[in-house]
Amino acid sequence: MKKWTRWQDWTVIAAGAYAALSVLWTSQGGSSTAFMVTLGVLLVAAGVVNLAMPGMPAAEWSQAGLAVVLLVAPWIGGFASMTGAAWSAWIPGAVALVVTALAIKPSAEEYRHHHAMPAP
Repeated sequence: MKKWTRWQDWTVIAAGAYAALSVLWTSQGGSSTAFMVTLGVLLVAAGVVNLAMPGMPAAEWSQAGLAVVLLVAPWIGGFASMTGAAWSAWIPGAVALVVTALAIKPSAEEYRHHHAMPAP
């Protein structure tokens, strides 16, 4: 797996950036701004880490966890009734979760390939 080439991680970066920046054009309330900006920035950072160091399944699982938290953030943060803010969390969260799920298996295979124990 080559660094900086996986479309899945670039998609997660775009989804995280959209979530973080969506506070500029959607009505915010409750703790939506804090959730959206924090989780968006963390998704961008996770995507960059996965692009820079492919083949780390733990990083992929962490990225999936962040996507799930973004997906459920409207209910946790009390802004599910705010249509613009809620959809700006649900859609990027779902996109990030789906593309991360697609990247986990290849990442695990790459890890196993490079960390295989030699036969005694």
